[in-house]
This record gives sequence, structure tokens and C-alpha cells, in this order.
Amino acid sequence: MTAREEERALVNQIEGHLLLAATREEGRRAAARVADRMGWLTDTQREDLERQFGTEYLAMSRTSWRRTAERGEELRREYEARYQQLRQRLLAVFLLLCAFLTATALLTPSG
Repeated sequence: MTAREEERALVNQIEGHLLLAATREEGRRAAARVADRMGWLTDTQREDLERQFGTEYLAMSRTSWRRTAERGEELRREYEARYQQLRQRLLAVFLLLCAFLTATALLTPSG
């Protein structure tokens, strides 16, 4: 692995950790808001609710990230295939144009 690839891998890893930490914090805050609406909960019940809610929130986020990554990969493959088709068509048009110009030059009387 080149130094540039190692740097990119490190940046990706750091971004992943930051995203995970931010999502955990979002889940914690959302759990606290839900628990606040349930004023009858005991402290133990509240802590349990917040823990479970946070766990579910993170699991749903991971599922969403996975789906987004899979869809991104699908789109990348589709666009690459379209790009290849476009390049092939462009090359075919270019070759036909070259053949046409060559034929025209050969058939035109030099006068």
C-alpha cells in the first residue's frame, strides 16, 4: 500500500469513528427526549430505555449506511457501464468520420 493509500485509509477510519460517535450522541439525545416525555419512569427504567433506544438507533443508522453504500455501488457500476458505452459509441463515430474523410479525399479529383 502506498503512503497516499495509507493516508486515505487513516482518514476514512477517523471519519468512521467520528460518524459513529456523532450517531451515538444523536441516539443518546433522542433517547433522553423520549424518556423525558415519560415522567413516570424510575431512574433504572429510564437508563434501560435510553440504553436500548441508543442501541436500536445505532443499529438503524448502520443499516441505513449499509443501504446507502450498496446503492452508491450500484449507481457507480451503472454509470461506469454507461460511460463505457458512450466511449465505444464515440470511438465508432470517430472511426466512421475518419473513414468518410479518407474516402472523400481519395475519391475527390485533385485538380
